[in-house]
Amino acid sequence: MKPSSWNNLISELHNPHLLQTSQWADFKGSYGWRPYYLVWEKQADAVAMRLLDHQGTPEVQPVAAGLLLERTALPGLSVMYLPKGPLFADPTDQDVWEQVITDLEEFARDRGALEIKIDPDIEIGRGVPGEETSLDLAPGIAFRKQLSGRNWLFSPEQIQFRNTVLVDLRQSEEDLLARMKSKTRYNIRLAGRKGITVRKGNSEDFDLLYRMYAETSTRGGFTIRGKEYYRSLWTMFSESGDSGSLSPTAQPLIAEYEGQPVAAAVIFAFNGRAWYLHGMSILDHSEKMPTYLVQWEAMRWAKQWGCISYDLWGAPEQFSREDSLWGVYRFKSGFGGEVSRTIGAWDFPARPLRYSLYTRWLPRLLDLMRWFRDRRTKFLSGTGFN
Repeated sequence: MKPSSWNNLISELHNPHLLQTSQWADFKGSYGWRPYYLVWEKQADAVAMRLLDHQGTPEVQPVAAGLLLERTALPGLSVMYLPKGPLFADPTDQDVWEQVITDLEEFARDRGALEIKIDPDIEIGRGVPGEETSLDLAPGIAFRKQLSGRNWLFSPEQIQFRNTVLVDLRQSEEDLLARMKSKTRYNIRLAGRKGITVRKGNSEDFDLLYRMYAETSTRGGFTIRGKEYYRSLWTMFSESGDSGSLSPTAQPLIAEYEGQPVAAAVIFAFNGRAWYLHGMSILDHSEKMPTYLVQWEAMRWAKQWGCISYDLWGAPEQFSREDSLWGVYRFKSGFGGEVSRTIGAWDFPARPLRYSLYTRWLPRLLDLMRWFRDRRTKFLSGTGFN
């Protein structure tokens, strides 16, 4: 598949996501996933699915599309996943929804897959539930109801964040600052007064970024992958995009104090939207608030890149202090964004009995893998095994 062809195609659909691009397919392909490029077109009074081949995308005007990834889970069994897909031209067209869901079910069955997972960015609401500004969105709720009525299951494995915080960049920098909480605005300015500077990173900084990320994960109690995974990811995307193009890009931003790196973020951008996927910091000089200045410079960079939305990538499942993301959410909520709540990941068990066994044992396997990965991360970050 020609990258520009597929990216051009999905850019015409509603809310196309970075994880649906051909670059993401190429990246995941190097880690054992096989990509399929699916489009749905209206033909007379029907909606029909087509599998595109590697020759490129013909002239089509799809009503839906999806990058589907497949990998072997167990000998003789595969799993399928549409990361942040499928995408729709009209996210309220229930007839198209129904046909897309039907075709995905058949696609999984025909290829003998264990399951197929989807987690489209279809919103069920905006704002924090229970607050005065909270808003429920009927189309997303209806889509979720349709999945439930067809024996899809809310997935026990939510790979991506279900909820996030979005900042509208279609305003001046002065207005962006004015919309932030006063404490956040104060901390951004404090960082500058205390001597924190932010520079753009490049491939020579990747080892540094990973060391900081490993330290952050150990301190924060979350699991990350090995160094080569992130080096490959950051390299592929940092070399793929030009401002104004339909190729996604990645830009590291590094905060320093007197030449010492103290915080960083890797920001991705595609088709008018930027994502804060990876953030890292060390404890030294944290009182100078470098992470706040990094976020502000990330928004400024995203605006310069032509983005109209900045996705802070992740908000709590439950908006309470008991949620593990509550502390991170308090930080993110200060930047003047709005909570976006989506339907989350849903599974279709194409082989119900084997799916049940697989999902029963998968969490235990993942926990074991995370345990080994965490020990390796601690070793690489130099934090030991305490």
